Amino acid sequence: MKILVTGGLGFIGSHTVVELQNEGFEVIIIDNLSNSSIEVVKGIESITGKEPIFEQMDLRDKQKVRDFFSAYDDIAGVIHFAASKAVGESVEKPLLYYENNLGTLIYLLQELVKKGRANFIFSSSCTVYGQADELPITEDAPVKPAESPYGNTKQVGEEIISDTCKVNPQLAAIALRYFNPIGAHSTAKIGELPIGVPQNLVPFITQTGIGLREQLSVFGDDYPTPDGTCIRDYIHVVDLAKAHVVALQRLLEEKHEENFEVFNLGTGQGSSVLEVIQSFERVAGKKLKNKVVARRPGDVIQAYADTKKANEVLGWKALSTLDDAMASAWKWEQKIRK
Repeated sequence: MKILVTGGLGFIGSHTVVELQNEGFEVIIIDNLSNSSIEVVKGIESITGKEPIFEQMDLRDKQKVRDFFSAYDDIAGVIHFAASKAVGESVEKPLLYYENNLGTLIYLLQELVKKGRANFIFSSSCTVYGQADELPITEDAPVKPAESPYGNTKQVGEEIISDTCKVNPQLAAIALRYFNPIGAHSTAKIGELPIGVPQNLVPFITQTGIGLREQLSVFGDDYPTPDGTCIRDYIHVVDLAKAHVVALQRLLEEKHEENFEVFNLGTGQGSSVLEVIQSFERVAGKKLKNKVVARRPGDVIQAYADTKKANEVLGWKALSTLDDAMASAWKWEQKIRK
């Protein structure tokens, strides 16, 4: 059974491809290599023993998207990761983000609607909740005005899918709202490899630990939290990848109750910035050079998931601890810097 994974050489995409191949699916990857490396294909193959089909393509090219679905007319499902994802860059280049994140989504959905029966999984984000009124955050929490064009593309993307599903009952879709994916595959053959200065906490920690960065900046220690630093729900990327396989199987087996569903993916537990640093120091056996600096504009104080819906409806649960994830991220960092 063929599954298309867009952005399949990226951080979450590559780990999902591994889990799909482990479950016997034949995977086709589309990636334009704008924020990934062709070397990831070799990493995937070395883990699973199977080389995925790879098509280098920019999904903003509508004709190429049409041609792709003409060539591969037997695709059973699509998992859509391909998108620009840097919050700061989205503020500076909003039109790029709206074109890349929404235009490509529309082109894919147009082709899937033509197919008749189609299954679609959308890579969404907990950013749609903003600073939630209640914690932990359930799927029923109100969607707040987005803090950035990136966050807005996730909100509008969900709306586009929902509206399309309402008038196309043959289309079944699931939006997975991630909290904070971290870690790497246990083999250290694939992992997170940000281009330039990392925008996320964990790769900045590991790059500081390896000596690539002089020190880690902790943005504020005066928040209304137990230790004064922001709290997030950090989920191991392999746990996250496995959730995509479970969600896909739900669609393929037609177990969904509605043709558009939304699920939170997290651990259900919040960890502060200082707790993440302490976790790294435990697993790496070394102190991390860090300095408290001014708060970063737009940072949410606390965000962690209520995972009851995913646990009960999908039968999925995050199994790895924060230390597990940090250890795998550190192992990956050490390998790529050799």
